[in-house]
Amino acid sequence: QVQLVESGGGLVQPGGSLRLSCAASGSIFSVDTMAWHRQAPGKERELVSTITSGGNTNYAHSVKGRFTISRDNAKNTVYLQMNSLEPEDTAVYYCNANVRRTSSGSLWNYWGQGTQVTVSS
Repeated sequence: QVQLVESGGGLVQPGGSLRLSCAASGSIFSVDTMAWHRQAPGKERELVSTITSGGNTNYAHSVKGRFTISRDNAKNTVYLQMNSLEPEDTAVYYCNANVRRTSSGSLWNYWGQGTQVTVSS
């Protein structure tokens, strides 16, 4: 089995910064695309950012220029550096990863349990 464990959430004032981490562990041969999603109260889950194993990135328009996604392939870990945080960024942030469990196996999709980010004065 594969587990994704997020950390780094918390309470921050508007304009502040947080760095989220998500480590994948378990029966892993390789990790393909990793991503961060978020879900605010009363809203649907939305994609925030993605990063491929080669380092290609994409961002939602609402976070472009403020958030930076990165990864450490040796540690199977993805990060989300969030700067200039706004109250609208308040949400539960979820890590997502496509994992190959064997060299010839299919890609499996996994989710973390989520970490709360609250932006408030």
